[in-house]
Amino acid sequence: MRLATVLLASAAIFAAHPAFAADDAIPADAPAAADAAEAGEAPAIIVYGTGKTRQVQEISGAQLAIAVTGTSPLKAIAKLPGVNFQSADAFGTYEWSTRITIRGFNQNQLGFNLDGIPLGDMSYGNTNGLHISRAISAENIRSTVVSQGSGSIDTQATNNLGGTLLFNSIDPRDALGVDASGTYGSNNTYRGFLRAGIGSRDGARVFGSVAYASTDKWKGDGKQRQLNINGKAILPIGDVILDGFISYSDRAEQDYQDLSLGQIARLGFNADNFGPSNYVLAVRVADIAANRGDTPVTPLNPAAGTIYPAPIGTADDSYYDASGLRRDTLASLGITAPLGENVTVKLKGYYHRNSGQGTWGTPYVASPSGVPMALRTTEYGINRKGLFGSVNADLGMNNITVGGWYENNDFRQARRFYGYESRTQPGRDHLKFQNDPFFTQWDFQFNTKTLQYYVEDQIKLGDATISLGWKGFKVDNKSTPIVSGGRTSGTISVQDWFQPHAGVNYKFADGLEAFAGFTQVTRAFTSASTSGPFSGTQVGFDAIKPILKPEASDTYEAGLRFGTGPLRGVLAGYLVNFRNRLLGIPTTVGIVGGPAALQNVGGVRSAGVELSAEYQIGEGWSVQGSYSYNDNTIRNDLVVAGTVVPLKGKTVPDSPKHLVHLEWNYDKGPFFGNLAVNYMSKRFFSFTNDQSVPDRAIIDGAIGYRMDVGMRKPVELQINVTNLFDKSYISTIGSNGFGNSGDNQTLLTGAPRQVFVTLKAGF
Repeated sequence: MRLATVLLASAAIFAAHPAFAADDAIPADAPAAADAAEAGEAPAIIVYGTGKTRQVQEISGAQLAIAVTGTSPLKAIAKLPGVNFQSADAFGTYEWSTRITIRGFNQNQLGFNLDGIPLGDMSYGNTNGLHISRAISAENIRSTVVSQGSGSIDTQATNNLGGTLLFNSIDPRDALGVDASGTYGSNNTYRGFLRAGIGSRDGARVFGSVAYASTDKWKGDGKQRQLNINGKAILPIGDVILDGFISYSDRAEQDYQDLSLGQIARLGFNADNFGPSNYVLAVRVADIAANRGDTPVTPLNPAAGTIYPAPIGTADDSYYDASGLRRDTLASLGITAPLGENVTVKLKGYYHRNSGQGTWGTPYVASPSGVPMALRTTEYGINRKGLFGSVNADLGMNNITVGGWYENNDFRQARRFYGYESRTQPGRDHLKFQNDPFFTQWDFQFNTKTLQYYVEDQIKLGDATISLGWKGFKVDNKSTPIVSGGRTSGTISVQDWFQPHAGVNYKFADGLEAFAGFTQVTRAFTSASTSGPFSGTQVGFDAIKPILKPEASDTYEAGLRFGTGPLRGVLAGYLVNFRNRLLGIPTTVGIVGGPAALQNVGGVRSAGVELSAEYQIGEGWSVQGSYSYNDNTIRNDLVVAGTVVPLKGKTVPDSPKHLVHLEWNYDKGPFFGNLAVNYMSKRFFSFTNDQSVPDRAIIDGAIGYRMDVGMRKPVELQINVTNLFDKSYISTIGSNGFGNSGDNQTLLTGAPRQVFVTLKAGF
């Protein structure tokens, strides 16, 4: 019923205004942008990929500016068709909860780059990169380009089965001077940003920025905070351009409790971990769990009894505390140089170092001090170096590019336990890195070597453009035990030297163009003890290694882009055949962290339709809408230990069939603002589809005022309200994976209504 209401509202808007207008940042549309500016119309919300041979859209940094300051660019792209974004916080930056899927492909099946630098799969326990919210401050992002298919052939990624996201940083020429902002809002949220740039617009130029944010959790007890420092420099030397980028991030966030539907029904949407202020209660509950035999801990306090204090009903209803700690340094140095009149060479090297800990106060292990619980960590250390580059030759009718990428990634991962001090004092802070463990369960050193190349030819034939090319890679994975703990060591490789890409674009009259494409992609294996082939037991790995196949996808897509007069948008359809699907079947609850059972489980077929359009009414008003239909269906039953689990024809978990986004914007003179509604239909969180969370529609709004006081930029006062109608809803699903059937403690509830006030100035 809600979907019908949203669709009817959308249809009414389009019917009431039969003519649409929007400018577009793609060079071919520059005159339209100028005309819109002269007419006093609002800036374009989305660039629809004019001239491209595949489905692709771009979101400018201006769209992040209207959101709550510090909002993740992942949340900003939720307005695009096919994009499903979830997070339990208002900013979309809380990493344990952040999930993004595109056309039903989950986060670790997407490719992510920042200025070409590979960010890995941006999963919570990242083995080969870092989250975009740590890599760069939101204010320093110029644009985000989304390819809903498998993306551009030149993407530095070996996992982009279902799409790519390319983040581009601003040029220092756009940051000359000083920019500052300060935000205060709900839950004692503070955020400050300061950026200074010097140099000349066309000469040597550099900027540096610092951002710091701190907020109390919106429920329970705890804090989330982050420090970001960014710097970028560009140095032209004749026709040669040097560029450098550096980023440092220190993030510490206390987690929200993962919940099941049963827990939400018993405890409510605001159920959470006990938190630092309720340590004594957490110890009591752990004692009771041990006395009842609900955990393997030897009973240490029989006097605690066997009855949980209401409303607690199980040892997993609430843990003492949990957190995610990450420190990252990312740096790159690049060069762009002409090689003759029509040949350009690009080369960029990068370095990334990460240290991280994910903590949980677990009642399943006791501390040596006699406390019936311990602080459990999963610890991460990344040290990776890489180099990528390309040679482009513009030969008139043919535009040929040959490129390559090499990366050597040393990754260390460990599971350790640290003791609490006493029954009345924890003696440990989950927001700080831990030292002196009493037990290391397992500790592994991984090495991943990646070699990738691509060849592409853009052929121009009048109004038609044909894109032909292929990419190939070889990825070697090695696992070496320091402390085995029953986990897996060994080597495994994926090699696929020919993954074809082909597309065509044809421009008709009056701004109408058609595009169609085909892409074949293979996904490399992951090197980690918590995901991929090494996440099971040694016996299991030795058994599956000879027959394990890498995941692969074939993507077919076609569509129309339209931009006649005031109308601009895109209509596309797609078919994706996904084969050799890998499934890691959980063997324990998340906090226990047992090995997974990994196997190839057949294929998935994804088919859908996407529509997105923007309409500028004039006088500063615009409206944008998108609709997606996705049918993401499992093609095979699952066989586990000889037992058949009937999955054929079931919908893949976390694949809503319907996504709708509607957004009204106003920007003229001193006033600006927007109102946005995001609708998502029912989502399953079990493979047999016996468990699901209901549909939901969330509305956010913003209003602002600019004051020209004679500085470089007007002073802006902006008020943002997220979840305007204070809806209680389930945001993230799959925080602890998906089971075959039954309820599962793998859900996170969404933030309530929150209000933030921001003041911005440019000197």
